[in-house]
Amino acid sequence: MSRIEVRDLWKRYRRPHQRVSTLKEALLAFFRGQTGYEEFWALRSISFTVEPGEVVGVVGPNGSGKSTLLAILARVLVPTRGTVRVEGRVCPMLELGTGFHPDLTGRENVYLNASLLGLNRRETRDRYGAIVEFAELAEFMEAPVKTYSSGMVVRLGFSVAVHLDPDVLLIDEVLGVGDEHFQHKSFERLMEFKQQGKTILVVSHELNAIGRFCERAIWLDHGHMMMDSTSDQVVQKYRSAVEEVERAAAQAKAPHAHPV
Repeated sequence: MSRIEVRDLWKRYRRPHQRVSTLKEALLAFFRGQTGYEEFWALRSISFTVEPGEVVGVVGPNGSGKSTLLAILARVLVPTRGTVRVEGRVCPMLELGTGFHPDLTGRENVYLNASLLGLNRRETRDRYGAIVEFAELAEFMEAPVKTYSSGMVVRLGFSVAVHLDPDVLLIDEVLGVGDEHFQHKSFERLMEFKQQGKTILVVSHELNAIGRFCERAIWLDHGHMMMDSTSDQVVQKYRSAVEEVERAAAQAKAPHAHPV
């Protein structure tokens, strides 16, 4: 059983009015009474459910709360209030390769990353060959990851993640990983998960991919849920809103006509 349920979710951050980088600056700010904080709500009263077998996209501009939402679902962040339930084994594809240690080899990092994502050593050993084959990095697995290109790191991170046999996938901007060949292979693997009835939540700026991969989409803006409907309807409304903002910005920058 795999399911995501979010009810009245709020997430608040506190930002200091004045940034300090040294102990001296912090003490001066304290004695001057400049230690105030500003509250910033990244998410405001968000509620939705993703049922088993559903693929839901999340769209919105930068700063709209998309990544904060995924981080809460992945248990990286704690909500300020509200309830979140994620049933089943969760595979968070948030920042692929960030758990890798640069001085360890690719092989050592596979075992390390897999353990962080919930696999024991035997399970990882059983899947190691498939992980390496999918990433197409067999000749580099005994080299330190610090010698890898960024694309190689992402490929290895993605390969580890998709071999966890997850029930719930949380995908943040990884629909375009690697080169065109690897993107095609990655998309095929995600389609397999979709056909297997996995519960999938996808954050992406690639609206065409959202429309093609997701039946339903959620539009966030400044922490508010603007719309929850079919992906075609949400993408169309969101594109119209973006175009309106761009037109307004262009008009504001246009030089005013002066009478001759």
